[in-house]
This record gives sequence, C-alpha cells and structure tokens, in this order.
Amino acid sequence: MTALLQLDGVHTHIGAYHILHGVDLAVPAGEVTMLLGRNGAGKTTTLRTIMGLWRASRGDVRFDGAAIGGPQMRRATPDIAQLGIAYVPENMGIFGDLTVRENLLLAARQARSIDDIDTRRLDWLFGLFPALKKFWLHPAGKLSGGQKQMLAIARAMVEERRLLLIDEPSKGLAPAIIANLIEALRELKRTATTVLLVEQNFNMAKALGDSVAVMDDGRVVHSGRMADLAADESLQRRLLGLSLGAHQ
Repeated sequence: MTALLQLDGVHTHIGAYHILHGVDLAVPAGEVTMLLGRNGAGKTTTLRTIMGLWRASRGDVRFDGAAIGGPQMRRATPDIAQLGIAYVPENMGIFGDLTVRENLLLAARQARSIDDIDTRRLDWLFGLFPALKKFWLHPAGKLSGGQKQMLAIARAMVEERRLLLIDEPSKGLAPAIIANLIEALRELKRTATTVLLVEQNFNMAKALGDSVAVMDDGRVVHSGRMADLAADESLQRRLLGLSLGAHQ
C-alpha cells in the first residue's frame, strides 16, 4: 500500500543530544500504524519531528510525496497542520480554562463560530465521545483524565484530517476508559483516516494496529504487520521486553 508519510534516514538533535539516529518509517495511507518501543526509544521525538516542532538535522520527511522536513526543507508547524495533519501530544494540549465547546472551536481552523462547524461531524463526535456533549459548557480542566483525552482526540478530528499523530492516548487511564477509547478509534478507522499512534499498551496496539514499527535507541528496528507481531511472543519479548502472559 502507498505510504502517505515517509521518513528516510531522519536524524534529530535536541541541543547537544542526538535523539534520532536515522529513522526509516513508512505510514501506509488509510491504515493505523503503531509506533512501539521502550521509554526513551525516540517515539515522541519522531512525532514532534514530523510536525516540525523539532528539526531533522539529516534525512527527509515526506507527506504525500512532498518534502515537509529535513535540513534543507523545513515547513513551520502551522503550515504542516494546513496540509491536513493533526497532532495529539502526550500532554493532550487542551486549554483547561476554556469550555469543551471553546476547545473544539479553536481546533476548527475554518470556523469562526460554532455554527460554522459541520453539525453532522459534531454529532458523529458526540456519538464517539458522549461526555463531550454532556460537558459541552464545562471548563475542560474539570474533566476527568479520560474525558480530557477524548477531548484532545476530538479536537484533532473536529475537521477532516488526512493524518493523525497521537501520542500515548491510553497513558494513565483506567481499563474501562481505554476500552471506550479503543472503540472510538476503531470507528475512526472506518473513515480510512491514516493514523500514526504511539502506544505502550500492547492490547490496544493489537486491537487497533494494521502495521507496526518498533523503535529502539532512536532507530526503527522492526517493521511489518501488527498481526504478525501479535502472534509472535518471542519477537515481542526481544523487541519490547514483554513477558509471557503479561499482555493477554
């Protein structure tokens, strides 16, 4: 399948630290690609490099065939977002003092008022995340952790995007909330939106992933189909340090 996003030999330095060491990554169009790896492997740095928040010091980042990042080509983050790429950071990136309504309106780049947002899309989001409708006029900072995560993802989905970059959406959430989040993201998969999803929860990765890339020490050390990795426990132990039965 054609890659919508392609990283070739990407290196990223943050100050004196060399974080990414030649990342090669292909994200197929219309699929959910899981980006897995131990803490500190470079997953978040990869997402931030794609979004232009950090600059690739070597290599190329290409979206739909066009260069968007590299030492000779660096688009500003707002310009990258205009291409139809949305980023949900690990810290969620919501505005706690603003209401749920105001958070969604800010994320809708083409809307000047809430009436400018497609009502069918809002209804679809409410179907995925009913709490957003319930707490529509409540400050986002007063939502539960799971509700904040749902708002963060809904902000990225309030307008049609070609690519979503989502960083550890299940982190710190209760199992029941994770199950709801999985169902919502499965519904998103049916729209054929391309997703690059960083996750530590292997059950979530198995439930959602079509393809997978595993990082270690700033490099992609394995790529393939998620189903193949899910079926190979010895490979899971070698790449991720998972123990038998720990993720059943």
